[in-house]
Amino acid sequence: MVAVINYNAGNIRSVLYALERIGVEHVLTDDHEVIRKADKVIFPGVGAAASTMKHLNDTGLADLIRSLKQPVFGICVGMQLLCSHSEEGDVPCIGVFPEKVKLFRPTNGDKVPHMGWNNVKLLENNDWVSNEVDGDFCYYVHSYYVEPGPHTIATTTYCGITYAAMLRKENFFAAQFHPEKSALAGEAILRDFLKVKLQAKR
Repeated sequence: MVAVINYNAGNIRSVLYALERIGVEHVLTDDHEVIRKADKVIFPGVGAAASTMKHLNDTGLADLIRSLKQPVFGICVGMQLLCSHSEEGDVPCIGVFPEKVKLFRPTNGDKVPHMGWNNVKLLENNDWVSNEVDGDFCYYVHSYYVEPGPHTIATTTYCGITYAAMLRKENFFAAQFHPEKSALAGEAILRDFLKVKLQAKR
């Protein structure tokens, strides 16, 4: 069973539809026990960091997410909220990843938010997704980006900035793009996450 975390964020339904398409049993929930007992957890969505973090803290979901031991996949704002801090509202985030979230400040005419298809360049430390997706294009919608750091396993470039497209740390996985809207490449990445079997803690 895959638990999709239900919180005050948009665009969660597209993840549910993607899981339905590939035939995965799942539930949309904010119940702590259901989330804790799930085989895998997906933390998706779009929204503002400050208001979303307030909701996660008020409901105890932030602490719950930090404590999870099964594979967890943060998507878009879910990835950003798993980082240490966001410039959006100048807010501390969940802090699974030490990376920080910055605002795009284009100087070359690129538009913000970044909306559209951009590639995914896998790095040598990628130990999650198949190398077949290296260079594939995925769908992005965001005004903020995650600085590359020790847990960055894939990058992309926009506004002349190379930033983290994907992160991995222990049982936590994350993507800035929307795999559920990224055609065959996105479906392959979702399937790779669903196949993850964790070994002993690193």
